[in-house]
Amino acid sequence: MRSLGLSIGAFALLVFLLAGCGGGGGGESTAAATSEAIEPPALSKAELTTQGDAICAEVNAAVGAAGSTSAGAGEAIVQVAGLYGGMVERLKGLGPPRDEGAGYSEFIASAEALAQAEDNVKLAYEREETEALTDASSEVSTALTRFESAAREFGFEKCAEAPTAPTSSGSGEGSGGEEESAGGVESEVEEAAPEEEAAPEEAPPVEEESAGGGAGVGGGTGGGAGTGGSSGGIGPG
Repeated sequence: MRSLGLSIGAFALLVFLLAGCGGGGGGESTAAATSEAIEPPALSKAELTTQGDAICAEVNAAVGAAGSTSAGAGEAIVQVAGLYGGMVERLKGLGPPRDEGAGYSEFIASAEALAQAEDNVKLAYEREETEALTDASSEVSTALTRFESAAREFGFEKCAEAPTAPTSSGSGEGSGGEEESAGGVESEVEEAAPEEEAAPEEAPPVEEESAGGGAGVGGGTGGGAGTGGSSGGIGPG
């Protein structure tokens, strides 16, 4: 009986150990599978540059617009700092390329340096430190040049371009002015037209006077000298 009890106990212990080992292994494999399913695949260099350029083009346009608006300088500084900070996070979120990754770390480092320089400008402005603001602005200029250079070397196009302000509506005003000018010319031509029509109206009276004068002269000559004289001569005789 004692040996039977030991055998049952040993068997129960063996089942427990096997169950424990199997459960632990299954949990680890499930966690690993979940992690692989959530993590997106790495982009190729071509995909990375395409998506990165789209981000940079959007940020460049926004930075250019912030600098050209009528908002105060302080508001523009805050906006630009936030835009570059968000740009760095979005670029880093794309991850390194799965192929041809040379120059990627330098590009990301230059982007982080640019965002930090913009934060320094914002901080100096908020503290009203004029000298620090001047130094930070110079730092931004240098950081921006390095970022564009690193972007160009890696293969980006839009990230290698400087922010630009949106085009003004001056061309529209110019075209409007041309339309007004054209309209003025047309109105002058239309005004001149009646004057040209007035000339023929004056011409007919002159022709009528000429015709009338000729008839009178001819009639007087023919009637007085020819017909009248001849009749008068015949009557008395």
